[in-house]
Amino acid sequence: MKYLSAIIRYLVGGLFIFSGLIKVNDPIGTAIKMEEYFEVFATNFSELFHYLIPLALPISIIFVVLEVVLGVALILGYKQNATLYSILGLCVFFTFLTGYSAITNSVTDCGCFGDAIKLTPWQSFYKDIVLVVLLLVLMFLEHDVQSKKFEKISHYIVISSTIISFFLCYWMIEHLPFLDFRAYKIGNHIPTEMQPSAPYIYEFVMTKDGKEYKFKEYPTDTSYKYVAMNHLNPEAAPKITDFGIWNDEGDFTESVFEGRKLYVILYDVSKADLSHLDDIKKLTEELRGQVEVNVLTASSADFYAKFSQENDFNLPFYYTDATVLKTIARSNPGLWLLNEGTVVGKWHHNDVPFASTVLDLL
Repeated sequence: MKYLSAIIRYLVGGLFIFSGLIKVNDPIGTAIKMEEYFEVFATNFSELFHYLIPLALPISIIFVVLEVVLGVALILGYKQNATLYSILGLCVFFTFLTGYSAITNSVTDCGCFGDAIKLTPWQSFYKDIVLVVLLLVLMFLEHDVQSKKFEKISHYIVISSTIISFFLCYWMIEHLPFLDFRAYKIGNHIPTEMQPSAPYIYEFVMTKDGKEYKFKEYPTDTSYKYVAMNHLNPEAAPKITDFGIWNDEGDFTESVFEGRKLYVILYDVSKADLSHLDDIKKLTEELRGQVEVNVLTASSADFYAKFSQENDFNLPFYYTDATVLKTIARSNPGLWLLNEGTVVGKWHHNDVPFASTVLDLL
């Protein structure tokens, strides 16, 4: 029983640490997922959830830091009862979220492991059920697993984990994630990411004389009755399915993949951080004639025109879906550099590069 208890502690604790660190790497991404949940709950339960949307980021930070710290505490056996009940409470809460998402299909990705590992709603739900069962088993098996001698050391380790996790969250908000798991990351060729990675494979389910048959190709025998068509390799689907840019004159998506382009990402001009806008303007001036510079925004033409006039920011702009822009850059404004459709650079507005740096990447 002692070894089983240790295995469960390390398994669940390690999973919590891994999940937490993935999200510590990208707290803004977790906040975006939180906003999605709040929108769904505001529609289906109560409009009061709308009041939580502006608090999505601080709530996300608390949750992800809690994941890491509780995982560390569980492995160490620190404050055993409090740790176990806290983790169980979180798992029950997440089970409700993922179960609701799976049943209603209202949120198609729970964000359990950020953008690193995508789980379907049902996979997330089953994962949470397994965690709840393991924790209940652990609560039944465990007694005091930590010696008094080790308790003080564990205390400092837990405190240090908390401080480091909060610091990393702050750093990732003020800069870009260390690890980028999204399809718009540096090195990716966007047109390729918009295509299937392999030909789709389908399976046709048919019935005849009360028996079920499966075919790789649709049968020509008309005596078979169609039941369903199953997609056997959904993993071959394009990584990018919703990218596009346009203006009042039409669609200009293909132009993104031609030549050397620097895009200023401004998904909401009313919420843009202007602290380094002068640095961005200086960069665009220095790149004039060498790199085409445009703005991508989800704001209306009137909002952008007002922003442009008030800040003397006179760059051509195109519309892009807000969710896409938030996926491209966790910064408002942010910078996105492409060469013939390949992403060669991304910067937070706190890290505006020199013109020479940009040109060296092209």
